[in-house]
Amino acid sequence: MASSSGRRPGAGPGGGEPSSTPAPASGGRRILRTQTAGNLGESIFDSEVVPSSLVEIAPILRVANEVEASNPRVAYLCRFYAFEKAHRLDPTSSGRGVRQFKTALLQRLERENDPTLKGRVKQSDAREMQSFYQHYYKKYIQALQNAADKADRAQLTKAYQTAAVLFEVLKAVNVSQKIEVDQILETHNQVEEKKKLYLPYNILPLDPDSAANQAIMRYPEIQASFHALRNTRGLPWPKDHEKKDDADLLEWLQALFGFQKDNVSNQREHLILLLANVHIREMSKPDQQSKLDDHALDIVMKKLFKNYKRWCKYLGRKSSLWLPTIQQEVQQRKLLYMGLYLLIWGEAANLRFMPECLCYIYHHMAFELYGMLAGNVSPTTGENVKPAYGGAEEAFLKKVVTPIYKIIEMEAERSKTMKSKHSHWRNYDDLNEYFWSRDCFRLGWPMRADADFFKTPNFVLNPRDQTNGEHRPAGNDHWMGKVNFVEIRSFWHIFRSFDRMWSFLILSLQAMVIVAWNGGTPGDIFDAGVFKQVLSIFITAAVMKMGQAILDIVLSWKARRSMSLAVKLRYILKLLSGAAWVVILPVTYAYTSDNPTGLNRTIKSWFGDGRNQPSLYILAVVIYLSPNMLAATLFIFPVLRRFLEKSNLKVVALIMWWSQPRLFVGRGMHEGAFSLFKYTMFWVVLLATKLVVSFYVEIRPLVQPTKDIMKVPITTFQWHEFFPHAKNNIGVVIALWAPIILVYFMDTQIWYAIFSTLVGGIYGACRRLGEIRTLGMLRSRFESLPKAFNDHLIPNDSKRRGFRSAFSSKPYKKPEDGKEEDKIAARFAQIWNLIITSFRQEDLIDNREKDLLLVPYCKDREMDMIQWPPFLLASKIPIALDMAADSGGKDRDLKKRMNSDPYFTYAIKECYASFKNVIYAVVVGPRERDVIQKIFKVVDDLVAADTLIKDLHMSNLPTLSKKFIELLVILQKNNKDDLGQVIILFQDMLEVVTRDIMEDQLTELLEPVHGGNNRKHEGITPLDQQEQEQLFTKAVEFEFPVKASDAWKEKIKRLHLLLTVKESAMDVPTNLDARRRISFFANSLFMDMPKAPKVRNMLPFSVLTPYYKEDVLFSSQALEEENEDGVSILFYLQKIYPDEWKNFLERVDCKNEEELRETEQTEDELRLWASYRGQTLTRTVRGMMYYRQALVLQSCLDMAPENDLMEGFRAADILSEESHLLTQSKAVADMKFTYVVSCQSYGIQKRSGDARAQDILRLMTTYPSLRVAYIDEVEETSKEGEASKDRSKKIEKVYYSALVKAAVTKPDDPGQKLDQDIYRIKLPGNAMLGEGKPENQNHAIIFTRGEGLQTIDMNQEHYMEETLKMRNLLQEFTKKHDGVRYPTILGVREHIFTGSVSSLAWFMSNQETSFVTIGQRVLANPLRVRFHYGHPDIFDRLFHLTRGGVSKASKIINLSEDIFAGFNSTLREGNVTHHEYMQVGKGRDVGLNQISLFEAKIAYGNGEQTLSRDIYRLGHRFDFFRMLSCYYTTIGFYFSTMITVWTVYVFLYGRLYLVLSGLDEGLATGRRFIHNDPLQVALASQSFVQLGFLMALPMMMEIGLERGFRTALSDFVLMQLQLASVFFTFSLGTKTHYYGKTLLHGGAEYRATGRGFVVFHAKFAENYRLYSRSHFVKGIELMILLIVFEIFGQSYRGAIAYIFITFSMWFMVVTWLFAPFLFNPSGFEWQKIVDDWTDWNKWISNRGGIGVSPDKSWESWWEKEHEPLKYSGKRGTVLEIVLAVRFFIYQYGLVYHLNITKHTKSVLVYCLSWVVIFFILLVMKAVSVGRRKFSAEFQLVFRLLKGLIFIVFISTIVILIVIPHMTIQDIFVCILAFMPTGWGLLLVAQALKPAIMSVGLWGSIRALARGYEIIMGLLLFTPIAFLAWFPFVSEFQTRMLFNQAFSRGLQISRILGGHKKDRAALSKDDR
Repeated sequence: MASSSGRRPGAGPGGGEPSSTPAPASGGRRILRTQTAGNLGESIFDSEVVPSSLVEIAPILRVANEVEASNPRVAYLCRFYAFEKAHRLDPTSSGRGVRQFKTALLQRLERENDPTLKGRVKQSDAREMQSFYQHYYKKYIQALQNAADKADRAQLTKAYQTAAVLFEVLKAVNVSQKIEVDQILETHNQVEEKKKLYLPYNILPLDPDSAANQAIMRYPEIQASFHALRNTRGLPWPKDHEKKDDADLLEWLQALFGFQKDNVSNQREHLILLLANVHIREMSKPDQQSKLDDHALDIVMKKLFKNYKRWCKYLGRKSSLWLPTIQQEVQQRKLLYMGLYLLIWGEAANLRFMPECLCYIYHHMAFELYGMLAGNVSPTTGENVKPAYGGAEEAFLKKVVTPIYKIIEMEAERSKTMKSKHSHWRNYDDLNEYFWSRDCFRLGWPMRADADFFKTPNFVLNPRDQTNGEHRPAGNDHWMGKVNFVEIRSFWHIFRSFDRMWSFLILSLQAMVIVAWNGGTPGDIFDAGVFKQVLSIFITAAVMKMGQAILDIVLSWKARRSMSLAVKLRYILKLLSGAAWVVILPVTYAYTSDNPTGLNRTIKSWFGDGRNQPSLYILAVVIYLSPNMLAATLFIFPVLRRFLEKSNLKVVALIMWWSQPRLFVGRGMHEGAFSLFKYTMFWVVLLATKLVVSFYVEIRPLVQPTKDIMKVPITTFQWHEFFPHAKNNIGVVIALWAPIILVYFMDTQIWYAIFSTLVGGIYGACRRLGEIRTLGMLRSRFESLPKAFNDHLIPNDSKRRGFRSAFSSKPYKKPEDGKEEDKIAARFAQIWNLIITSFRQEDLIDNREKDLLLVPYCKDREMDMIQWPPFLLASKIPIALDMAADSGGKDRDLKKRMNSDPYFTYAIKECYASFKNVIYAVVVGPRERDVIQKIFKVVDDLVAADTLIKDLHMSNLPTLSKKFIELLVILQKNNKDDLGQVIILFQDMLEVVTRDIMEDQLTELLEPVHGGNNRKHEGITPLDQQEQEQLFTKAVEFEFPVKASDAWKEKIKRLHLLLTVKESAMDVPTNLDARRRISFFANSLFMDMPKAPKVRNMLPFSVLTPYYKEDVLFSSQALEEENEDGVSILFYLQKIYPDEWKNFLERVDCKNEEELRETEQTEDELRLWASYRGQTLTRTVRGMMYYRQALVLQSCLDMAPENDLMEGFRAADILSEESHLLTQSKAVADMKFTYVVSCQSYGIQKRSGDARAQDILRLMTTYPSLRVAYIDEVEETSKEGEASKDRSKKIEKVYYSALVKAAVTKPDDPGQKLDQDIYRIKLPGNAMLGEGKPENQNHAIIFTRGEGLQTIDMNQEHYMEETLKMRNLLQEFTKKHDGVRYPTILGVREHIFTGSVSSLAWFMSNQETSFVTIGQRVLANPLRVRFHYGHPDIFDRLFHLTRGGVSKASKIINLSEDIFAGFNSTLREGNVTHHEYMQVGKGRDVGLNQISLFEAKIAYGNGEQTLSRDIYRLGHRFDFFRMLSCYYTTIGFYFSTMITVWTVYVFLYGRLYLVLSGLDEGLATGRRFIHNDPLQVALASQSFVQLGFLMALPMMMEIGLERGFRTALSDFVLMQLQLASVFFTFSLGTKTHYYGKTLLHGGAEYRATGRGFVVFHAKFAENYRLYSRSHFVKGIELMILLIVFEIFGQSYRGAIAYIFITFSMWFMVVTWLFAPFLFNPSGFEWQKIVDDWTDWNKWISNRGGIGVSPDKSWESWWEKEHEPLKYSGKRGTVLEIVLAVRFFIYQYGLVYHLNITKHTKSVLVYCLSWVVIFFILLVMKAVSVGRRKFSAEFQLVFRLLKGLIFIVFISTIVILIVIPHMTIQDIFVCILAFMPTGWGLLLVAQALKPAIMSVGLWGSIRALARGYEIIMGLLLFTPIAFLAWFPFVSEFQTRMLFNQAFSRGLQISRILGGHKKDRAALSKDDR
């Protein structure tokens, strides 16, 4: 390699790389994911910027960077060796980015060769390397080995790795120079051995040295688990396997089944920790037990295998868990079974989403395991049984996981081509449910490649897939299709999933209409005739049952191949049964009726008269209802139903078969009797109220008008009537009843909102929410806070007298009790002060507030009294001094004050006691102490006699106080030079006391105290005698400087505060967030929560955060970068959080921003400060790492010696000093808590030099226990390429699931701070097959630990005080919450922290807050239908890892992935609870566009949920009332929202029909036709939803509960003033559009909303793109309807009713059209308007094409908008055309209302109008073609042609006005008639795009569409431009948008423009 002469690198192996790799330009360029610039190595991070195919050289480059500072030549040689190795790995530079990388590295080597050669010390490179290697070995390895403390294992591990790389380089250098390396070789062999042992570890260092030395390994529970796994006695090892001495059970499983090494390491640690944590909880004496507890083993085993055993029972198979008869082997066997399951799960990759598929694999592998252990012999070979897939390297991955993975991958590929058609591909659920049938065993073991499961249709395979790889199954026409359920886009799913609810509502409606029609009072039902008619509802029920049966068959058709015969038979029998009842019930009804009419009479004529058998129909009904009666019986006895559903007996299965198909999930979900009673009563009362109101307010008032309408014959019509002789005016009846019926189906949602608000409020009050909501309340309850703290947060393992007594001033009864109480008091101080310190670190409070809020760390033994935080006692002493001084000997006022304010008394007592304490501590002279004692005795006697004020001269007390304060200042400094001042101050104080205050009481003391001054004139006393007699004159009489302990300093500081703080601390803390948090924490201590166990006994848990590409940490550049208004993020944050900015500057000791920029450290602090206020990963990680900090402290308090507690040691001290206690506490915290951030693209980001990767690494370095999991995409040489020895080796992509941690370095270590791999588990392929977030969670879940798993999103944060309650929360898993089952998901409330940004953010925050508090409170209890909503819920980890994980990942259908985890948990007999004593912060979207994107995403998700199997199963498996809860709290809310909008449409189209047909006018003449009231009620209900009252009710209740009802009312009024109703009406349109669109055509997709600060102006074109289809088109349609109604309507002209009925509709129109501009910052600024118009014009006129994005061209956007139509199939196309037909009604109706057509109603008029339309379109087409063909060559002719067309058009208009008298109104009406027609034609054309394109008209359609868009744009733009002329409009908008911020002193006007002007002014001044 390199020689002593410094051979140039160009002559490296392979003939020199430069010839084959030309050097790029000096600047370099970025090739996709890898950095290839020539500046390689300039940053410390360069060793990571390596192409993925060269990852092997990264460790060498790391070492080069590490040694660069100490020896540049060695660094050069390392890089040279790295270059050579890179060339060997990829000689042809075929890998992505390799050529550029090698060139850049070569350039650097050429640059560094000469300078480093000159600096070389030794004669040759080899000797230089040898010398450096020896030096490194001695300095690092030997020094660390010889150190007494081996705790720093990480340093040693790193040193061994570095030494190994150095030796590798030395060997390469030594090829050409044969120097002696024997000694080094021996050293290297030792290093290699140690390197294998000292691997980077996650939590447990399992090497032999660490097992003895590391704190965590010394815990008995870890030792017990560790040794249990080492028991390999009696296991048959494979013959070719070399058994190690320290081998364990998992290694044996690896050798047998071929698991990956890192998977084994990962699961080894997982299993040890799992067993250890359960073991310690089960042990009564933990420190004495060294053997693993069998009971603990059984607990874990039961949880792990519960689902597997249930699966075996369900399929009628025996479990493979066979235990041996020999007792000694049982534990080993159990551990083997558990280890095998975890190893399968750990390597299963995407198969983890298919829990029963894992059961299948495990079933066979466990059977093989049993066979080998039992010594079974194979009948075919005669040898011992071996695993089917052998134990070769990666055998399990390649032969078991990969074939199944390939099927998932191929089906996922189909989902991309099929887009919206879920029925054409199998998702995760389909593939998993294949294993719910016994047919799955046909798959065999080993699995057959030709099994049904592996068959896929031929047409799906891409050409590259046709070459059938080893594991890629062949295409096959016999695709097995969907399994159990087919997701088909249809609104019918809503009926099918919740058929019982719709049946109930429809039958109730029918019954009410019959009763209202026949009398109108409910009592009429007892009339025999009416009752008989009411019974006809069962005929309707039978019809619906048959409809349901037909629906089932139609919607399940594509799953027929996988259906069992029993299910098919059931569907057929259901249909036949339904058809039979549809015949039987009407026949028996007609047969037994008295006076039949119509169809009944016909039926009766066939069957004869049955009046004598009236009970025949009743009998038929009873038989028909018998299944329902059985269901009702089972409902009353849920235990019985649970037993029947869970039973696997064939008899029971046969009984249950008819009611519902037998499924693996959805069995036994019923709640306990009390829960059942609660939610049943909720719904019974609600439904009763709803039906009563509907009957009296909606239905009954409509009956008489309906009868009147049906009697009035109308013969004259105002249009061409196709059915002039139709009876009963049926069209009018439909138009009248349709909106009422829609409201009837929707208003249950309103009643649900009202009832849930009331119930939620009552529940919240019962849970003691809002008891402490202000600082005043906190003060009043602070006395009881310590007791509550003790009751909940202190482990109670011995009998204590209670915490309050710890603060009691009563004498101690037992010294040992007193000690215990003092210990508790000290613990309270630690926790409280930790919280306050965290507030300071977060800059919520300043230093002064911190001092006022802290409590003493320990109780002062000499004082024996309560010491409250100074903020409670502030200003009390100065007030008391003033009152005493002014008392004049009367103590009435002072006593009154002391009685009314207990803290007043506490302050006085404490100050007096501390005063005594300090005086005694400083004065040591015996005479002086004696005098002082006498003085204090007098005072104590006067206090006891209650005559203190009367007997002492209190007017001089302030003088004494002033002197004492001066003394305290000196004592704080504690400087020996101040002794003289101390002596003088004591003399002064003595004089004040004896001569001014206590002159009368101390007469006998005066003489000795004042020496000779009081003598009579008996001559002059000698000086030395005077000095001897006087007090406080000598230094020896004082102990000064004082020996200052922490407790002493604290005492002096506290006393000084109490004496000097004169202003009241009523507003401490001043920060609103600090107030909220401290109040909530205090309040939560009075709420019901489980007792906290000791940290060592708590349930262990992990936190998992998925991360993709969001902000990690704001860069300095991002903070400074200004938007178009001159506003930077930093400037914005300074204005939003002014107090926190001030506190931050104080904390870092800087005066302004410029000072911050001076040092790198303070600039980093600034970046962090800003990032903690954005929605960044840094904020989330800091919050979650509070868990560890809290656990370390709590563990310290659990284990701390009493003496330490009594001395008042600070939490901060023990957390910073490396003490034995701290080491132990950290070890316990590591056992209990793991935090994994799944940074999906971290590997790619790292290799591309992305700043986010460096920020993530920085987080790992800041928090050493943080772990990052990522999917590493690496290019590797395939095995075939290696085998062929071909120079052009085949490169293939390989994926790994990797876990890394920071490679911790000491501050003086020259190395760089980098990460290091802990585990790398190979994946079968790319993990990202389904939805991104759940796939990201799934790959990382194997690295989590513990029994709880908290899922935290990237926009969440946590608080120190809340993390302290985690022990309590986890205890909820140990108790049953409904008497039936343990919780599987613990719900936690959230605080939305983005509410203060703007009014929109405030609305969103309030809306979200009400959902995450009162909403979920009611869902969890009483309704029992809370699911998982992406909130900080905590999962029972073992329950969910065996049942498919914490989310579902199928593409599109599981778009709202989180809620499916809740569905899955509930269906699998889980239990979801909600707890409100803990809260986690969450950020929300803050701008209208962000909010709309978020709401669109949620609406998309709900649309997909509607189609899902989970909702279908919940709707069918829940009992009736729980099913109602499920519907109205999931998809029902969105469907009701849609019905609200439909109501407006149906009402207006009904009116349009009445108005245009002339029926409205005809009926208006009849006086009896009055039907306003029910319509008003219906539309009022619609308005109730539209204006957001549905949201406002729970919102107001929650604000009222937690902040007071006066606040709630003022907030509500303020929200209305800030146009909250506009916001909610607009949101209504968003939800409706996207929900409906998803059900009709699909197109659902994840939409990134962005989490930035939104104070920027959105351009008009951007708003137009976002809202055109969802709001603008619909708004214009409604506006046209209202205008037509206004012009031609008759009924309500001039009536108040018209205004009332149409007001909400006009409000909706205006809102939908203009809200985006109203809520757009600077939306009415003239300059912005001009810019927007230019931008919009450019966008609308740009041509589209391939690669042109929708935001650049209207054409591209327009094509993308109707793209979902392409995939929606025939059904979607037909439906779209049917819906478009409504736009043709206008033309048909309006052409007959023209002045020129009023005399004829012929159909020819309508036909002529179409001729006009086609003529206009033809002319437009001609002009378009003419422009294209003639405008260049025949320009004049073309102009003349256009002129001629214009003249003809004007002439036609004039002729029409003159001859047939057409009016101006006619022209306007023609526009109203023809414009919708054109739009309708456009919609039809888009639906029929392939046909239109085939005839060549698509260009014309596009041109027409562009014209419409321009008209719409002008319609919207004109009013905005007009308003922008008036400056006050913009000012009003700014005030309205940012009022919330204004009220907190925010100058938004400056933010939106002034900052720029300020800077401009500054620059002008500079000039």
